[in-house]
Amino acid sequence: MQVLKRLAAVGAIAFSTLGWAADPGLTDTAITIGMSAPLSGPNGAYGVDMRQTIQAYFEQLNKAGGINGRKLELVALDDGYETERTVANTKTLLQENKAFALLAYYGSSPTTEALNTVIGPAKVPLVGTISGASSLREPISANPNSRYMFNARASYGDETETIVEQLVSLGIKRIAVLYQNDGFGKSGLDGVSAALRKYSLEPVAAGSVERNSLDVAKAVESISKASPQAVVMVTLYKPTAAFVKAMKKIGQNPMFMTLSPVGTEQLIQELGPEARGIGISQVVPYPWNDVTPVVREYQKLVSKPGSYSYYGMEGYLMARTLVEGLKRAGRDVSREKLLSALETMNNVDFGGYRVNYSATARQGSRFVELTVVGPGGKILK
Repeated sequence: MQVLKRLAAVGAIAFSTLGWAADPGLTDTAITIGMSAPLSGPNGAYGVDMRQTIQAYFEQLNKAGGINGRKLELVALDDGYETERTVANTKTLLQENKAFALLAYYGSSPTTEALNTVIGPAKVPLVGTISGASSLREPISANPNSRYMFNARASYGDETETIVEQLVSLGIKRIAVLYQNDGFGKSGLDGVSAALRKYSLEPVAAGSVERNSLDVAKAVESISKASPQAVVMVTLYKPTAAFVKAMKKIGQNPMFMTLSPVGTEQLIQELGPEARGIGISQVVPYPWNDVTPVVREYQKLVSKPGSYSYYGMEGYLMARTLVEGLKRAGRDVSREKLLSALETMNNVDFGGYRVNYSATARQGSRFVELTVVGPGGKILK
């Protein structure tokens, strides 16, 4: 009888160990987190900024003992803001690097494709992506893969509604749209159009630019013919800068507005004095104001005032969201328990920035505020 009890005990321990070890990227001492973002090329500054901030935060946590006794290890791969490379990176992160969970992806089309072809089928949680696209916010009932996507920022619909509301309040009704010809740009175009319909308006013109391209000539031609009072630019900083310069060169000076993914600091650096007056919607708190507790924590982490940025701030908030989920999942964590833990984060306040999930909701945040580039490139609220 004693021998049978001992065998049963050993079997139970072995079963428990096998069950606990079922998910890759998890050991007694570490949790591997995967990230895919542009780390080189025209949009490399975005991914580098996020990676540096997240890495610094993980190092801070690890020095304090990690999460439930485990240290966090970040593996970040460069996708160049290309869909095929993002999908390939995701496969590498899961199959070769054995990432337990994913964090801080970049872009609408790349992330949507990776979610639907790799992340969702593998049942791996992805927390945070630099995208407000509706394709990443589909109801779980419509797209089961949405269960694994935890957005941490407002949607493009939220941003464009705020922008249009501000323009119309100023008496501006002739509004054109420059958009990137992909999921990001088209989602923003749809958002502007939907917001304008509330005022019985529609875009007076629309022009597009291809992803990773600076060829804005056709867009300038089509938009300038409409002589708009304002142009909402759903583009990243290099094509945005190229468009603004080209419009001003032909004597067109509408009010220029753009969305948060543009890269505020990068746009100012690219345009110099010509950036003055451009309005930008933001989806995270102003990173240079130490009044907000979560901003103070971010500033302390970065430690150098010249290094504060919106992308760094957003990367920090994404990481905070994942870490909160891991803490709630407990020592006996699994991917499924992490998913359940994230779903319990109802209106969680990180100190001036709230995220909100449930068993059916993955929006995360609706925080939006408008900023404008002032004299000397200073970003004003």
